[in-house]
Amino acid sequence: MIQRTPVRIEARDTSHLPEHGTNSPENQSWQTILSQSVSNPEHLLDRLKLPTETWLEGAKNGHKLFSIRVPEPFIERMEPGNPNDPLLRQVLPIADETVVLPGFVRDPLEENTAIQTTGLIRKYHSRALLMVTGQCAINCRYCFRRHFPYGEHKLSRDDRNRVITALSASPEINEVILSGGDPLAVNDRLLSQWVDLLDTVPHLKRLRIHSRLPVVIPQRVCDDMLAWLNRTRLQKVLVVHVNHPAEIDQATRDAFKRLKQAGVTLLNQSVILKGVNDNAGTLSELSEVLFDAGVLPYYLHAFDPVAGAHHFDVSDTDAASLVRQMLETLPGFLVPKLVREVPGETSKTPIPAI
Repeated sequence: MIQRTPVRIEARDTSHLPEHGTNSPENQSWQTILSQSVSNPEHLLDRLKLPTETWLEGAKNGHKLFSIRVPEPFIERMEPGNPNDPLLRQVLPIADETVVLPGFVRDPLEENTAIQTTGLIRKYHSRALLMVTGQCAINCRYCFRRHFPYGEHKLSRDDRNRVITALSASPEINEVILSGGDPLAVNDRLLSQWVDLLDTVPHLKRLRIHSRLPVVIPQRVCDDMLAWLNRTRLQKVLVVHVNHPAEIDQATRDAFKRLKQAGVTLLNQSVILKGVNDNAGTLSELSEVLFDAGVLPYYLHAFDPVAGAHHFDVSDTDAASLVRQMLETLPGFLVPKLVREVPGETSKTPIPAI
């Protein structure tokens, strides 16, 4: 029998939050919310009523290696006083990040070897990744690109033209994946320009967007974004990234609904993370909550061994066992595919359930 972890979605202590008013997130633009994200470890600890004498030194040391960034709507879903809150664990730097272990490397997917031109990564036969920006709305501590040299991939107008030229010369590519960073951290004027350019490449069929923003700042799904989504001729797929059911609240559901009304197919990818979602009850609940919100569970990624994040690692054997338990209680379409990305392979590598 699977023991389901109770999921905190509605009921919570809100005494740590600012009172609703003109400065509350629901009354602000997504750009304002993004600009006001917490970027100081001490501030986050204070907001969540966690003892600085216990957590601050490790948080500061981890912050020096990979800076903290957490937007207000995501903080509002955390449980104050709980250092093991699954949302907090994803964003709070800790002392373990400074430990160097063999096998955990700066570029675990060897993406630097797959760069075709500035901003364009070719790892797969029919798909190309377009690195629109290095900026994210939230800095996840387990990110496999936490060491990626984004400064070398800032796209000029000439770079943009070279990307379109490269895509036009590759008729086998039928799908472009907007990635980053988080592509939706870019303003809609620039995204609209990109989509208009991609529309001119005749053999492109699909536009896929990988983003955490509709989850961590639901206000990002605004009229300007929906305008360019509605205008493109390309099939539209948005892959959100949700690791725990407590990440989804009513504002997130509303954002998903607006996207679906614009004809966007919604999928989710998760990473299996120790101390966050490494039990079958949480993963099963996540699938149910996602589907209720109009999102189909897509991939469950094995942890990529990136330097500074070894404390999140879950073995493939344990991950496969969890998926086997999910298969016993969920319909097949709610069980995401457990995969690992192996450098040099032309697709994700499935990990069989055991």
